[in-house]
Amino acid sequence: MSSSSWRTLLLRIGDKSPEYGPSSDFKDHIETCFGVLRRELEHSETEILEFLLTCAEQLPHKIPFYGTLIGLINLENEDFVKKLVDKTQSKFQDALDTGNCNGIRILLRLMTVMMCSKALQPSSLVDVFETFLSSAATTVDEEKGNPLWQPCADFYIACILSCLPWGGAELVEQIPEDIERVMVGIEAYLSIRKHTSDNGLSFFENVDEIERDLNNKDFLEDLWDRVQVLSSNGWKVESVPRPHLSFEAQLVAGKSHEFGTINCSNLPTMSSVPSDVSFGKEKHEAELKYPQRIRRLNIFPSSKMEPIDRFVVEEYLLDVLFYFNGSRKECASFMVGLPVTFRYEYLMAETIFSQLLMLPQPPFKPVYYTLVIIDLCKALPGAFPAVVAGAVRALFEKIADLDMECRTRLILWFSHHLSNFQFIWPWEEWAYVLDLPRWAPQRVFVQEVLEREVRLSYWDKVKQSIENAPGLEELLPPKGGPNFNLGAENGKENNEQLLSGQLNEMVKGKAPVREIISWIEESVFPNNSLEVTLRVVVQTLLNIGSKSFTHLITVLERYGQVISKICPDEDKQIMLIAEVGSFWKSNTQMTAIAIDRMMGYRLVSNLAIVRWVFSEENVEQFHMSDRPWEVLRNAVSKTYNRISDLRKEILSLKRNISSAEVAVNEAKAEVDAAASKLALVDGEPVIGENPAMLNRLKSHAEKAQEELVSIQESVEAKEALLGRATDENEALFLLLFKSFSNVLTDRLPKGSGARSLREWKSAQVEDMAVDPEEPSTMELDNENQIPQNSQSNGGKKNVAYNVGEKEQWCITTLSYVKAFSRQYASEIWAHIEKLDAEVLTEDAPPLFRSAVGFGLRRPVNEA
Repeated sequence: MSSSSWRTLLLRIGDKSPEYGPSSDFKDHIETCFGVLRRELEHSETEILEFLLTCAEQLPHKIPFYGTLIGLINLENEDFVKKLVDKTQSKFQDALDTGNCNGIRILLRLMTVMMCSKALQPSSLVDVFETFLSSAATTVDEEKGNPLWQPCADFYIACILSCLPWGGAELVEQIPEDIERVMVGIEAYLSIRKHTSDNGLSFFENVDEIERDLNNKDFLEDLWDRVQVLSSNGWKVESVPRPHLSFEAQLVAGKSHEFGTINCSNLPTMSSVPSDVSFGKEKHEAELKYPQRIRRLNIFPSSKMEPIDRFVVEEYLLDVLFYFNGSRKECASFMVGLPVTFRYEYLMAETIFSQLLMLPQPPFKPVYYTLVIIDLCKALPGAFPAVVAGAVRALFEKIADLDMECRTRLILWFSHHLSNFQFIWPWEEWAYVLDLPRWAPQRVFVQEVLEREVRLSYWDKVKQSIENAPGLEELLPPKGGPNFNLGAENGKENNEQLLSGQLNEMVKGKAPVREIISWIEESVFPNNSLEVTLRVVVQTLLNIGSKSFTHLITVLERYGQVISKICPDEDKQIMLIAEVGSFWKSNTQMTAIAIDRMMGYRLVSNLAIVRWVFSEENVEQFHMSDRPWEVLRNAVSKTYNRISDLRKEILSLKRNISSAEVAVNEAKAEVDAAASKLALVDGEPVIGENPAMLNRLKSHAEKAQEELVSIQESVEAKEALLGRATDENEALFLLLFKSFSNVLTDRLPKGSGARSLREWKSAQVEDMAVDPEEPSTMELDNENQIPQNSQSNGGKKNVAYNVGEKEQWCITTLSYVKAFSRQYASEIWAHIEKLDAEVLTEDAPPLFRSAVGFGLRRPVNEA
């Protein structure tokens, strides 16, 4: 049999696939695959070992099948399985050393399943558990460890607990005292660790974050509870296949192998002079390195699924999403075909949405989840589209409480999703938003989705898609193109139009940039104000570039120097950006692209963009339009990416320095060795090959040295650029947060002592004697899974939105403060001392400081 055949059998085991014919019996699959592998082992041992481990790592929902195969091979070829166990150990230790969380978790599951198939000694698995327990307990110990790295300790304990659905029954049966000792150890750990706060990372803001944290179980406490229920149910898990039981009589004769000692990686020691800032920075670093894998969205009613089954199916789904991030079709196919016996479409949708909306960042680019959802709708046309629609309705009902970053991602996802399904949606259900104030979140959501749809299609197509709710046309963006007002009218031209015409002719005639600059300096500027000169040049060039993105980029590349000559400083750049906004006032997308490109070509600075975004005209739109926020997000993101790219380049160059130094040393050693071999006769070298070879080696050594010096110079140059970029970044964040503080100081009610958004919202509600809050949970009709309060008949539910415009402006702006703080936390922590001294002072509004604190996940009283 060809190698591709045994590989295909390993890949497709447990699937409905042609390789296994009509049989869907797991036992048949395992016997077929084992029969082939047994014959192939003689001449493909190394390849099979490597591929078997790769399959287990990258298709972890099939690990029970691979574990049983390993157990069967162990009966005939103990040596092969011993090598496989050793290889697993070395990979496991590598994963621990590098902090590869997915590698650690999956390999521990494989070891658990090998124990079930008698290929690994149960005591070896318990040794690993106890190593993890000991490391975790030491980490959170105030005296011996570093409690700031609790995320790592929690991760180790979660790894142990997450193995138990796969092997708890066998461990209890074979070594009950040992596993009981582990469980007691976990309980002891849970009693000394700190409950982890979800503040700043929750999807919804409808309850006080601090209050909720105290009342809700965190992820590890919840997993412990699920395992406790599993234990009391006799370790029965419906969602974990147990194929080894079909071969139990054979497997019991196998020799169980021992697993070598493993060591947990060393964590940083606690600072000898701790401060709030050093604590915050280190805690942030620990959470980045050992992030929580899932945050449950909970938008559907809880199903009848057992608590542990929900956890296991989530694990399967997250594993498939992780390992197939480059192959959306395969991802959807494996998600649909998990080895479970019950329906799980609702959990699948909720898990994908929880990843898409995950804070601070989704694990992969949002477009990946969009494509997977599209493929799942096509793979399960009778079930999944309705579930996705139910999720959208559930989220729309709670949109006023959805975190601002999540809201933006939801808008981008939903518009993209609809563009793949002919923009079909029952818009009449949401037509009632027209009766809400312009600032009501549900109305703004519909408006922003329609605006994004127009970008992905064209205005008339989107208008046609809302024909069942024609009133929503009011929320469509304007249909018009550019706002060019320097064209000749009725054959008459005023001065500006005349100048614009002249410039247009010069550009058409491909006049050199120098000539255009001379014309402006000699003929335009002396006779006109700066405003007129700027308007003529910018409007004319933008109009020439208005046909397409390519035209715009070409104009900016060719005539950027003209623009930079007129706008050399920040104040003039703000006038330039305002002119761009005016020219594209009917097209948000082109406004954002033009400003973004101008920043890329260094025609406008990020500081000028921030100042423009916080100009009065834009500030007034903060709660009703994404237009200013999109421009701001682009500017901050571009600055961050520049720094991020430089850091990566420097890291790469430093690696090259190491290898270049090795090359230099080797070349020098060769030269020295060759020189020492030169025979001397009467004090003269012997004529022959040696002198020529020595010269070649010297030349090679010189080139190696030159290469090393060149790389070192590149590093110095890049580090100088990074230093400048870091200073720019500091200036950007200082200006950004000062601007936020200033506009909020002007608009937040004076004398409000509220320290959280919830506290402040409650005060507003008391003043208005109404309750603006949405119900925090959805009641669903379980039979049809339709929200009982949905707008299926175009009803007027929730027409009254009881938050005033000023209050909504404050709520929205504070939500963006939190979103920016959270998204760029790593960069902000680097400049926190300066921010504390200059912006986050006692004079700044408490609500503003607490929003920054929540974004940075920093206790509010420190901010």
